Amino acid sequence: MTGLFAERESDCAPDGDALSGYARLLSGIVGVLEQARTAAVRSVNAVMTATYWSIGYSIVEQELRGKERAGYGEELMARLAVDLTAKFGRGFGQRNLYQMRQFRLAWPPETILQTLSAKSSKQQILQIPSAKLPVVVFGDGESVDLGMLAQAFPLPWSAYVKLLSARSPEARRFYETEAIRNGWTVKQLNRQINSLFYERTALSRDKAAMLLRGSDAVVGDAVIAEESVKDPLVLEFLGLKDEYSETDLEDALITHLTDFLLELGDDFAFIARQRRLRLDDSWFRVDLVLFNRRLRCLVLVDLKLGKFSYQDAGQMTLYLNYAKQHWVKPGENPPAGIILCSGKGTDEVRYSLDGLGNAILATEYRLALPDEKLLEAELAATRIHF
Repeated sequence: MTGLFAERESDCAPDGDALSGYARLLSGIVGVLEQARTAAVRSVNAVMTATYWSIGYSIVEQELRGKERAGYGEELMARLAVDLTAKFGRGFGQRNLYQMRQFRLAWPPETILQTLSAKSSKQQILQIPSAKLPVVVFGDGESVDLGMLAQAFPLPWSAYVKLLSARSPEARRFYETEAIRNGWTVKQLNRQINSLFYERTALSRDKAAMLLRGSDAVVGDAVIAEESVKDPLVLEFLGLKDEYSETDLEDALITHLTDFLLELGDDFAFIARQRRLRLDDSWFRVDLVLFNRRLRCLVLVDLKLGKFSYQDAGQMTLYLNYAKQHWVKPGENPPAGIILCSGKGTDEVRYSLDGLGNAILATEYRLALPDEKLLEAELAATRIHF
């Protein structure tokens, strides 16, 4: 028997040894698949990060050529944002382009070349097929293709976006070094930056103990390859639609409840599912966005698989404020929110009418929106069914 997971003849015997052999076979295949998926995600992230650095590099070079014109940089970014968004869709707004520009400034070419030289001397470079990848030509004439440039960025793009928020270049270098040394996920890096780990380490008398403690992960830090692929930044780079729900149950419930709300009458019109919004460097999703024709307002629906909490109300208020500023069209009323809670033993509906500032309007909203008891009954029956 030949192959990557070939077993000895004795492993195929119809007894306990056979079961042991199969277990080793299955374990080997699972290990290869998991490692391959992780490697594939790393390759995509590395090329994406190198691409965004090269875009930032090109922007900086163009700005330097037009620096004699007042306001040239702002004009350049605005025009690029319009043209790139028209051609590639999301991911190339002015905020994103400014991050790429900032990325190039924080990691200058000389630093990149030193990193690549050091890796090459230690034979640490993992080759990425780059026969057809574009080439970046530096000011001194030295050129590096994206496959090679990607080796200078061992962390995912989301991590570098977070590193850009560090309070100083020294803090950024510290967090980058520790993230690479300890294999931090983006969640770990985010937690360490938010907890001022650099400052606390600098003030500590036992810095070695602090660094050792910083390498510890907590529950929720781990990120599987599937979650990395669903990162909105990766999806934007690959030009893929973001239509993922958190769980199969949530997806099934939202599908059913969408149909149910639309069947209540002709008041509701479907707008979007899993609509994304970005605040600073954090992404959120609104499960369902409808438009109520009678109220002339957007209705945001958020499904929670657990019991209702004050955090759910706060998050809905955030969604409503964002929608009011960015999604509401002229002549429309302020949006309303519906929070569906489907925890075990809890099937309830909460309306959020924050920000209406008008008691009569709020009353009208409550009368026009679906009856809470009706939604609770449908939610309970649907959850039991699925």
